[in-house]
Amino acid sequence: MLNLVWLKSFITLVQNRSFQTAAKNLGIAQPTISQHIQKLEEQLDVLLIRRGKSGCEPTKAALVLLPFAASMLGLDQRAREAIAGTSFRVGASSNIGIYMLQPYVRSFKDSKAAPSVKLVIDNNPAIASQLTRGELDIAVMEWWNPKPGFEARDWKQEPVVVIVPPDHPCARLSEIDRETLAGMTLLGGEPGTGTGRLLATFFGDNGPFPEVSMQLGSTEAVKQAVKAGLGISLVLAAAVSEEVRAGTLRAIPISGPGLAKELMVIFPDDIARHPPIANFISHLCHRDSIMDRHSGR
Repeated sequence: MLNLVWLKSFITLVQNRSFQTAAKNLGIAQPTISQHIQKLEEQLDVLLIRRGKSGCEPTKAALVLLPFAASMLGLDQRAREAIAGTSFRVGASSNIGIYMLQPYVRSFKDSKAAPSVKLVIDNNPAIASQLTRGELDIAVMEWWNPKPGFEARDWKQEPVVVIVPPDHPCARLSEIDRETLAGMTLLGGEPGTGTGRLLATFFGDNGPFPEVSMQLGSTEAVKQAVKAGLGISLVLAAAVSEEVRAGTLRAIPISGPGLAKELMVIFPDDIARHPPIANFISHLCHRDSIMDRHSGR
């Protein structure tokens, strides 16, 4: 097991490229930080720091070690915060984190004696990876591949709509049927959001499926492209609520059973009853039920 104190000295030294500066920032003597690096090098049997007259430089081995060292120190800090109940980390896939989750986080943080919530927003695969590595305590995602040791709970169902500019021929439609949607060409958004899986379920294994003309990388990019008249797309209804109110985009639901994503809350089994996590999950579900009653869902 690598010594966390040594790793902290190592990271600080790599960041500052100076034993003297690193020791000053850590509040320890310079010989002490030199000893930490020496012990780490002996344990790993590699040279980590190349000393020179102009300072010190990390070796190739040091650059390989750096992200692992940062991850180990981060996990140690999060474990201490979780045990103390002072902080926890919530991950959210991009569309959920940008357009849906933040009011829930804000209202939770406003509650009495609530712990600090650190929100991490990234694409769905990245959030899943961070959760399984222990870098997140809880995640709210568009899809999840079940893994031992983790529990997934349904959070809410969010409609998926077709978005078009106000002057598009489809803009006056009250809904779009399955056959019409299958014949459309759509602008693609962020990879890994599960829209492809959703369409496969909706249209069946044999299709036909809508054609995707390009992959624009994010829902924001898709919205701007649709506004510019470059095409139309499918997005979560929550992602375009502001544009619909402003009249810059038109959101058209799918007829019949419609299209919707089942959004999930995922967390490790062993912390399900830990008060900060349990309280946040309860807050999500309770506040969501209140919002749904007010909106008439």
